[in-house]
Amino acid sequence: MPYYRYHVFFCTNQREFGAACCQDHGARALRDYAKQRVRALGLSGAGGVRINLAGCMDRCSEGPVLVVYPEGIWYTYVDTADIDEIVDEHLLHGRPVERLRI
Repeated sequence: MPYYRYHVFFCTNQREFGAACCQDHGARALRDYAKQRVRALGLSGAGGVRINLAGCMDRCSEGPVLVVYPEGIWYTYVDTADIDEIVDEHLLHGRPVERLRI
């Protein structure tokens, strides 16, 4: 059994010289929001959900992106409403959010 039920990685990479990157879309702030939301719902910790930062995940043109393991489901998102939907549907109820999958 894995240590976490879900392990979520948010790309927060900032590229130089104006190249497309997830941080251009406020990825770090939305990762912080997700972490707070997971904690508020009592989902964080061993046996629950872990929200982590990640460097470049090489999907810059589809960004911002996050990936949920162990399934390896990739998402893009725009705002806190999208993060809420991923948390509520996927992380709380185990239902991937098809409209945000990439």
